[in-house]
Amino acid sequence: MTTTARRPTPADPMPGTTPDEQVRATSIRKLPPDLGPNAVAVLEGVSFMYSNAVGDVPKGSIGGLVHNDTRFLNRWELMINGEHLLVLGSDTVDYYSAAFFLTNPELPGLRANSVGVRRERFVGNGLHERIELECFAAEPVSIQLRLAVGSDFADLFEIREVVWDRSAKIKRLHALDGSRLDFCYRNGPFEARTEVSVDPPASRVEDDDLVWDLYLERDCRWRCELNVPLRFGSVDVLPTHRHFGEISDPDADDPATRWRAAMPELSTDCELLRDVLDKSMRDLLALRIEKHPKDQPIVLPAGGLPWCVTIIGRDALITAYQTVPFAQDLARGTLLKLACLQGHEVDDFTDQEPGKILHEVRDGELTQLGLLPYNPYYGTADATQLWLILLSEYWRFTRDDEFVRGLRDNAYAALRWIDEYGDRDGDGYVEYATRSREGLGNQGWRDSRNGVQFADGTIPVLPIATCEIQGYTYDAKLRLAELADGPLDDPDLGRRLRAEAHDLYERFNRDFWIDERGGYYAIGLDGDKRQIDSMTSNIGQLLWSGIVPPQRAQTVARHLMSDALFSGWGVRTTSTADRGYNPIGFHTGTVWPHDNALIAHGLARYGYRQEANRIVVAMLKAAKFLQYRLPEPLSGYDRGFGRVPVPSPPTCSPQGWASGAPLLFLRTMLGLDALDGQLILDPHLPKEIGNIQLTGTNAFGMRWNLEATPTHADVRLGP
Repeated sequence: MTTTARRPTPADPMPGTTPDEQVRATSIRKLPPDLGPNAVAVLEGVSFMYSNAVGDVPKGSIGGLVHNDTRFLNRWELMINGEHLLVLGSDTVDYYSAAFFLTNPELPGLRANSVGVRRERFVGNGLHERIELECFAAEPVSIQLRLAVGSDFADLFEIREVVWDRSAKIKRLHALDGSRLDFCYRNGPFEARTEVSVDPPASRVEDDDLVWDLYLERDCRWRCELNVPLRFGSVDVLPTHRHFGEISDPDADDPATRWRAAMPELSTDCELLRDVLDKSMRDLLALRIEKHPKDQPIVLPAGGLPWCVTIIGRDALITAYQTVPFAQDLARGTLLKLACLQGHEVDDFTDQEPGKILHEVRDGELTQLGLLPYNPYYGTADATQLWLILLSEYWRFTRDDEFVRGLRDNAYAALRWIDEYGDRDGDGYVEYATRSREGLGNQGWRDSRNGVQFADGTIPVLPIATCEIQGYTYDAKLRLAELADGPLDDPDLGRRLRAEAHDLYERFNRDFWIDERGGYYAIGLDGDKRQIDSMTSNIGQLLWSGIVPPQRAQTVARHLMSDALFSGWGVRTTSTADRGYNPIGFHTGTVWPHDNALIAHGLARYGYRQEANRIVVAMLKAAKFLQYRLPEPLSGYDRGFGRVPVPSPPTCSPQGWASGAPLLFLRTMLGLDALDGQLILDPHLPKEIGNIQLTGTNAFGMRWNLEATPTHADVRLGP
């Protein structure tokens, strides 16, 4: 999940900027500093606050308060007598709240640790922060408490690279009585405002700083609350209203709590599995986006924190697929929202085509001004097939015929896109090549610049037809044929799609198979129809799609579990035998949990349950070293290299399809499926896992209790 469009530079002035402003932009450095290894992020919907361990956002860092892809605070630094505070401990309380326990350093006239400071913070209908001071000095002290505040209204795409200097267009309307800071920005049609309300008011406002002059006696306590409402962007975002005193209350009746209550309860002998699944549930809660298109409340998963707190088509579809057997709300919401935004015309700048499912949606200034194409951007060659796959999976677990019929036109439009636009040259394969000056070069899940390459490391020419996209297409056509025979009542379409899927199966297994290295599938065909011969984890996703003949499945499984691909923590994206292998390269050797979840599910589909369990157990053990959270990718270093999983360079955390991966691991171990309106349970549990019970699993509009042991499986209708 990456975006690699060319960003605006000072040589490409933003509309509405003057020559002087353009000159100022050239002095802004690249690569802003990060917030340290103990950075703290709180998240709610499309809003997040990202700070260092003290709770501060230093000016010039990647931190801040971001909402709908715009940064509303780029500075938020608390000081006593002009010095920053020392951290005693800090962490998130829940995904939307955090607490910071601080004290003062040694200062002239103020001994170290004389003042205890607690900061409480949560997001939900804005940012809310409470600052509390308690004096432990033997004698009364006079201190100056300062909160340095700044707002640069940077677009999210700028924060990690070049931030335009908008200061000439930012108006300050601060209240003289210290009760409010007010920053207003406008550039053509784009408007944004940051308002900081203060209670009690500051003693004074100095530039953009709030300053309190305090006289504290021993055991004296002082408190201040600050609120930053967010009134910008999509009006269909449903905010969660919270108050101090409730942020740690697990019984709060809000949409997130109700959604978690609808999920099944897990009982297992394996504490590790329980802890990993609990963390995944919490992260999926954190990444839920709530909307109400056409007055219909829905939820769907965001891509990940901090750079992808938005709708990413491919990510949302796979995350929703991972959760379908346990709760169907994410799948339903994802299907509906993406259908509402389905392509309807040909537009080169956004790579839009009729029937195409989007890649990404953004609301920031660069998008609104037309400098970037994310409103929405359609540069993905697999989201359309994945939408059909998710529609099928949702129906299999719900048998909601009416819902499927309501999306008939969208499904048929998606099919037309596959056949008419996805197949760019009429060879029967779905290829990709951007038409946008800001578009993605690679438009499969390995969408980094060098995500697809030959075994010798050279980059193939466009357009490219990657192997897993053909697998998705094969699966999508068979699944749509099933829907055509069922709720869509279109048997002629069903017959046609099965014939097309069979033809694709035959051609694919002829054109993508390479006899060298014991036989394997090319990652793709390039624009000259040459086999792109690197060996990758994508061959495992072919098992998930079912496009591999049974007689070749053993060969594929052997490659996946070989030392060249299996690191000991999971399957690498690229074989160590290929020149392009890099254990910390984004798609050239790292280990992706969502990829491994699909691979394990595919192995189990072909009967390789032991190999699937090996991946599952390895990934669970990796999570143990990572506070039970699977990251977007892990480094691909061999397990024996350091005996602990090596993190990859910083990406998103939590991240949607990584958070959903443990749920698909659970399903794979359980052999859980839905067939003809019945729940199927065929467990193959590793010895490390033991027994599993799921109470209140959702399927067919009812709740079910599932029990699995190494020798027993039971499915019962719940109360």
